[in-house]
Amino acid sequence: MIKSLSSKAWEFLRSDRAILLWASIVGVLAGLVAVLLKNGVSFIRSGIFSAQTYSGWSPLLGFGPIIGLLLTAWFVRKVLGGVHPGGGIPATLQALSTRRGALKRTWLFAPVVTSILSVGFGGSGGLEAPAVQAGATIGSEIASRTKKNFQRRRLLIACAATASLAAMFKAPIAALLFAVEVIMIDLTAASLVPLIFASLASLLTAYFLIEGQDILAVTKLAPFAIKRLPFYISLGLFAGLGSVVFTRLYLLSSSAISRFKKPLTRILFSGVILGWAVASFPSLYGEGYEVVNSLFMGYSDELANELIPQINAQGFTLLGVLFIAWALKPILTGLTVGAGGVAGVFAPAIFGGALLGYIFALSTNIIFGPDTIPIGNAVLAGIGGMTAGVLHAPLTAIFLASEISGGYELFVPLMLCAAISYLVSKFIVKNSIYTYELADRGELLTHDKDQNVLTLMTLTDEIETDFIPVMPDNTLGILVRVIAKSQRNLHPVVDKRGVLKGLIDLQDIREIMFDRDRYDSVTVQDLMVVPDQLIVHNDKMDSVMSKFESSGAWNLPVVDSQGKYIGFVSRSKLFNAYRRWLKATSG
Repeated sequence: MIKSLSSKAWEFLRSDRAILLWASIVGVLAGLVAVLLKNGVSFIRSGIFSAQTYSGWSPLLGFGPIIGLLLTAWFVRKVLGGVHPGGGIPATLQALSTRRGALKRTWLFAPVVTSILSVGFGGSGGLEAPAVQAGATIGSEIASRTKKNFQRRRLLIACAATASLAAMFKAPIAALLFAVEVIMIDLTAASLVPLIFASLASLLTAYFLIEGQDILAVTKLAPFAIKRLPFYISLGLFAGLGSVVFTRLYLLSSSAISRFKKPLTRILFSGVILGWAVASFPSLYGEGYEVVNSLFMGYSDELANELIPQINAQGFTLLGVLFIAWALKPILTGLTVGAGGVAGVFAPAIFGGALLGYIFALSTNIIFGPDTIPIGNAVLAGIGGMTAGVLHAPLTAIFLASEISGGYELFVPLMLCAAISYLVSKFIVKNSIYTYELADRGELLTHDKDQNVLTLMTLTDEIETDFIPVMPDNTLGILVRVIAKSQRNLHPVVDKRGVLKGLIDLQDIREIMFDRDRYDSVTVQDLMVVPDQLIVHNDKMDSVMSKFESSGAWNLPVVDSQGKYIGFVSRSKLFNAYRRWLKATSG
């Protein structure tokens, strides 16, 4: 009886009927991960700042980043066996496209520990990407244990991403839209309800454990006035251009530090720069949400005086100082990640957007008079615009800004800023920070189902190798004996090194193969044809399909990068695989 009940329970847990239960469990666990990350970073940060206050030695903060990077490197080498936990959200997206959503089990804890060390000790970056990566691994592991298909695995990973952001910002709708825009989940009736359950479960977990400790605390904002519409449009353009600069500064600094081959060199070089920055400008320490909250209240003098204490920055001088602080954030984030630290760009994008909005409001009010545009409104709109431009996720940005501000009174300017910023950024930079490398490698899943199927298909799974090769100097008599043993009409012609030289098609030699008088005088080289197209073993599937289209062939040979024969791919097998994947991704 008990065994029968256990069997039925397990059958239920493995069925699609249990998807809401698993989505809720993923939500709770992802929420716990987010809480652990926030509390872990807060604990280390408080300890370092308390030590600085107690000692009275201001440069003490400067030692934090290098300590954090060294501890991260030690953890990766000793605990993870030298395998870095990866790049947060890009690593999750790559696993979806290249490993069919199977994430490494070490990602359950590795991003959590390494990001707490990297960010907690003063490295620049956010915790959202590590939270999403760890949460997505929980979803992937549950999918594996319950034998879910690819579509359900992808949905549980999206539930984890939704839950992670909902817990971080207490913004459930923005978190749900993040799964649609970044994880690229299709928002259907089958996916919407599990995403909502995961978001709510995570949100309630966060409220239960850290009630009253919101990351962003927005003060009361002025209502929207139609007369300020041109300024919000201008701010959208400003944020769009700023998003492009932000992205390029991040990528440039990350790439520059990665050129050092020795990890210790990267750590020391980045650690010194990061240490100098946070010692000189403590507001750049870690995520920087404290700065964002102060900007909402209109405070910036403290920021400026941190950077250049010997001057009393006012007017355009203050604007210049704040621009320096704004530019430093993506550079420091790039150095943190490039040196082996684990952090995301979500928090730096919010930091940059808030500062950009403040700069815009301050300059506008200097030129056109006080109160031309309220400071807090511009800061919020700047967050929406910059987040949309950097992440290429306008809906996420709009609802995130709306939810953290506690209402939708500024929905119109937020929509304007986010949409304009996104369009400007997308026009100049085709892919976001999360997706640019994956897009270059053809490993990015989008909302284009046909392209997704091609991305998910793997060439090596479709190669057939039961073709018998012949050599160019083989005689017709030898070829006939090979044909007699073969079940195929095609034979690859290879030299002694295995390099493909041509093809023998049975249809082309049917007449001559029965002429015994020519068995010794005619060679394979005389009969072979050079194929119109060759498929290289690492070709992407869209390229493979294009080669079939242009050649009109039913079978094409596959070679490696040196031209050595591997096998054949048939048009019929590719289309069968395409139909299977289309069904798997449309459930």
